[in-house]
Amino acid sequence: MIRQPRFCKLSFLAKSRNEWTITLFVLALSMSIIPQIHADIPWPEVVQRLAYENEKLAQRPQGHNGDYFVVCTLYYTPKESGFTLQRGFDATAVTKPGLRGRKYPRDFLRSVKKEGFGRFTVPVNGRDYFRYNGGDSYAFASHATGGGGVLVPRYSAAMKGGHGGLRRGAIIETSSPELQKIFGSNRWKIMDTGGGLRRWQIDCYFGEDEPLGPGKLQGRPRATTFEYAYANARVVD
Repeated sequence: MIRQPRFCKLSFLAKSRNEWTITLFVLALSMSIIPQIHADIPWPEVVQRLAYENEKLAQRPQGHNGDYFVVCTLYYTPKESGFTLQRGFDATAVTKPGLRGRKYPRDFLRSVKKEGFGRFTVPVNGRDYFRYNGGDSYAFASHATGGGGVLVPRYSAAMKGGHGGLRRGAIIETSSPELQKIFGSNRWKIMDTGGGLRRWQIDCYFGEDEPLGPGKLQGRPRATTFEYAYANARVVD
């Protein structure tokens, strides 16, 4: 019978105090950072806050009058170049209906399915993008677009319908230091709608980038760990 090595108390105690201090510090730092990166949006809490704030606005003598309280999230166009085995992605080359036999990393296709569009490394007949068509189908495209035309980084946005003045084509200004810091912008045009979006949620378009990392992180561009931010929004056009 092969004996498994036992934990040696003496070797544990022999480790210097400084080494353990450093180890514990690194562990604590990692635990403080990781939850922020992997944290999901607390939707029950967010939905409750949005309903409360917008009800207060609606009860004013003038009603909303173009003013809303929203939660801003982010979407982007993922680039094929970031979906490598070295970075921890499933880079298995696969094809799907509409791709005409061309193969792309499996995680890249999964990301395009979520984000709507993706940019590949080698153009196909002069086209640099392809879009998710629903089901298991994709199609090549010349640009990343929404219902209102070509998506413009840090300006285009998507929103679920039925929000009064917050309609497709509306231009809004948001008041949020965090949005200004992440996007460098406070003006947005609602160019599209999304079935997966929630009431009072504005999905802001970040632009093109490689993914932040595998798993849940591939839904975030490499340049930021931003998840969501509350904002006051005013319809200006």
